[in-house]
Amino acid sequence: MFKGLFQTRKNTMPDTALDLSGIDLNNIPQHIAIIMDGNGRWAKAQGKIRTYGHQAGAETLKKIVRAADKIGIKVISAYAFSTENWKRPVTEVNFIMELLSRYLTNEIDEFKENNVQVRFIGSQEGLPEIVRQKMAHAVAETKDNTGIILNLAINYGGQAEILQAVKRIARDTAAGSIAVDEITNEVFERYLYTDGLPAPDLLIRPGGDLRISNFLLWQIAYAEIWTTDVYWPDFSEEHLLQAIRAFQGRERRFGGLVNK
Repeated sequence: MFKGLFQTRKNTMPDTALDLSGIDLNNIPQHIAIIMDGNGRWAKAQGKIRTYGHQAGAETLKKIVRAADKIGIKVISAYAFSTENWKRPVTEVNFIMELLSRYLTNEIDEFKENNVQVRFIGSQEGLPEIVRQKMAHAVAETKDNTGIILNLAINYGGQAEILQAVKRIARDTAAGSIAVDEITNEVFERYLYTDGLPAPDLLIRPGGDLRISNFLLWQIAYAEIWTTDVYWPDFSEEHLLQAIRAFQGRERRFGGLVNK
């Protein structure tokens, strides 16, 4: 999956079998959200510029999606570019946009061949026209695929998502198409970018920071959180399995009690 994109840093590791020891395949999280953090710090540690880290991080994503697909995960939501990332240097932002454009150009055949469905969440306002075109093309070309969903968060912010949902509900209420008393959690979720997707079971944050950085604020209300100091470019299939083992070892109560 996803071959042929990164010419300056190829992944030479063989596609070996995953070590599923200690993994209950009947209790796999269906939706994993990932904050792909640490690209710039990883590059600095390598003596490289920050953009080198973003390129390496994109390569890591293809590896993790491949592993997730193998073990039965249905959705990977990956935080690719936040609404706050526009504050970064122009050269870095431009590189990320170019990287997105190349990724969506070069990998579309691999998505189709491997039955990957590509989706996007976030606002397209402010994105380069070429990126918006490539996003629309990726969605159209993979919409009928029935395998793992790769849900890329681009120009995404959780607070902005909730605010736009509230505004849309307010307009529909004012227009008389929905009554205030009809607004339930389920109805509200239909106004979010993630409409039609299950809530994340597990949120993974590499890079050592202990915050959720405005990612899927509504959706992760009861997600289990797993963090690691490993920077995203060094995040491996085994780290993914460690997170799943930790997930399976926790007692999920959703605010209630579990009878013993």
